[in-house]
Amino acid sequence: MNSSKRHIIIVASKLFLEKCYKEVTMQEIVKVTGLSKGAFYHHFKSKEELFLEVIVFFFQSLTRDFNDYSKNSLKEFYEQYLNDSVTLAKNYLGNFDYGDSENTLTLNYFSLMFDALKLFPEFRARAIDAFNLEIDQWTLAVERARAGGEIKSPMSDRQIAEMFMYLSDGIGMHMIMRGADFDTMIVPVKEHWDMLYEQIKA
Repeated sequence: MNSSKRHIIIVASKLFLEKCYKEVTMQEIVKVTGLSKGAFYHHFKSKEELFLEVIVFFFQSLTRDFNDYSKNSLKEFYEQYLNDSVTLAKNYLGNFDYGDSENTLTLNYFSLMFDALKLFPEFRARAIDAFNLEIDQWTLAVERARAGGEIKSPMSDRQIAEMFMYLSDGIGMHMIMRGADFDTMIVPVKEHWDMLYEQIKA
């Protein structure tokens, strides 16, 4: 990706996060990029086309490499997952100039996702695939923990994996609504994951 196209995507990403898809105009994006209309429209012909690239950039920025995750224990796996979540989110928002509020997510994070779901039907399938990939990785971690005698539970491996994921999603949403930064958000997630882990630990 050349520097001009990346610059446009980053500027547009910030604007879409600060507002929402409907509120951001192409005229505004062009103005904030500082590029000429000719240079801008050379890369993107429409707001919808640009928004799709913004969503792709979002997903690529937050993609995990589960190959690097601990296979020693479930506890190490979820602690690494939490730390990775913070690092990925901070690196993503680090692309934008947010000053002191760099670590704060707004409700427009959800607006961004729901706008994408409405505009691009294929995005739903991609989002579900990404979620299923994470669940599969969690399930493998739980399977290893059970096989190694680390945990014991009448719940299935997948049910335990889903419990971890759904807890983080729910807590994360409520913390975002309260304007919490990532370092604050991670505390109750870890507390609840630790409590869940204690319930299933052998």
